[in-house]
Amino acid sequence: MSHIVKKSGLLIVGIIAGIMISLNFSAIAKKEHLETVHPLPIEELRTFAQVFGRIKSDYVESVEDKKLITEAINGMLVGLDPHSSYLDKDEYKELQIGTQGEFGGLGIQVTMEDGIVKVISPIEDTPAFRAGIKTGDLIVKLDDKVVKGMTLNDAIKMMRGKPKTSIKITIVREGESEPLIFKLVRDIIKIQSVKSKMIEPGYAYIRITQFQEQTGENLAQAIRTLFSQNDGAMKGLILDLRNDPGGLLNGAVAVSAAFLPENALIVYTEGRSADAKMKLLASPEYYLRGSDDDFLKGLPKEAKTVPMITLVNGGSASASEIVAGALQDHKRSIVMGSQTFGKGSVQTILPLGNNTAIKLTTARYYTPNGQSIQAKGITPDILDKADNDDEGNRLRESDLNRHLSNGKNDKKNKTSTNLDSAIQVEKAIQETSDETKGEKVKSKKSKKPLEFGSEEDQLLAQAMNYFKNDAATSPPTLKKKSDKTDS
Repeated sequence: MSHIVKKSGLLIVGIIAGIMISLNFSAIAKKEHLETVHPLPIEELRTFAQVFGRIKSDYVESVEDKKLITEAINGMLVGLDPHSSYLDKDEYKELQIGTQGEFGGLGIQVTMEDGIVKVISPIEDTPAFRAGIKTGDLIVKLDDKVVKGMTLNDAIKMMRGKPKTSIKITIVREGESEPLIFKLVRDIIKIQSVKSKMIEPGYAYIRITQFQEQTGENLAQAIRTLFSQNDGAMKGLILDLRNDPGGLLNGAVAVSAAFLPENALIVYTEGRSADAKMKLLASPEYYLRGSDDDFLKGLPKEAKTVPMITLVNGGSASASEIVAGALQDHKRSIVMGSQTFGKGSVQTILPLGNNTAIKLTTARYYTPNGQSIQAKGITPDILDKADNDDEGNRLRESDLNRHLSNGKNDKKNKTSTNLDSAIQVEKAIQETSDETKGEKVKSKKSKKPLEFGSEEDQLLAQAMNYFKNDAATSPPTLKKKSDKTDS
């Protein structure tokens, strides 16, 4: 048997070495500027082959080669950072669903750390949002299945499903002594990307809930409508990016370009390869996709000069942070609220053939002034806790296990989940698994989530107060919070 294992192990080493050599030759052909090629890690490949052979010969059950290789690929990518992953046929096919504005499910943006599914943010106007799911909640059970041990993709698949079907979600929440159970009914998630209204004469409000394929066009239409509704000069415009988890990069460029001078730098990226180094400007070539019709052409000139305030919070991530950073660096808008999520890395989809792909982190985003967004986020000009968010419980990029460093001043990545959270999770699993003990788990209803832009929105009220009072006496530069750690 050992002879067979050894022989199969050597064969696998040879196959893997051949693949890697071909990849290296391909890389040389595409990137002739590379002077050296890393030698193949023969010893590590031999170890891999030995483990592969032992599993094939000694594991308690027979395992298909495809499963072992797929899990090995998954392990390589998951071990890098929270956003790199392997996409099988189904996942690759569904990749575009979230950017098209309609899909079936619950409406939760999630991530995973050490086998625990964490809520980044509930999407506005969805079953999860209306039920009171909060950022930072830990999902420990889906129906009667324990989440720990699942992959993130498996957990997401369980949460998705046919509309009108229900699912029971058990959650651990900081500050709650017992796990919470929510029974949610799946629905078609139709996300209205852009919402707008006149707050009062002279003051406009635009909210972007997520950056999708039509966000730029929808924003342009909203701007035209709002400015046409206003009889006199527009006195102020509030752009609300709170709880916006991001989305398409070209959408962020389009939104920024609507308010910035032509050809202004919006964001740039830095990575190891030449393809990962980009500069995106306020120009149609950077936000139009497959169309020559520039939807921003002919916008009211005042859109680029009207006083602006951009609202952000810990749920503002990725594309939201790009917009807030660009408007802030160009001194086009006051940024008000709380520190943003800090998701400032670029994921590139690399097809592998057979309708599969990998999503690989290839670069970091930088604001026009050279500040890295990754694991830090955007610091508002006016910091305020009155946005009705429980900021102390906010989950941020820097809290994620193996998060990519800031690139300048970030501390060493975390290697384990917070011990208190882990204990809470184990306790919740125990409490909800043994019904014979007669233990009762509370099924609570959270308080009604804040409707952004409503009369109860305190941060919006503060922004309006700033327009009418503080802006006249306090220049934005005096309100700016100093932050020189990245200089």
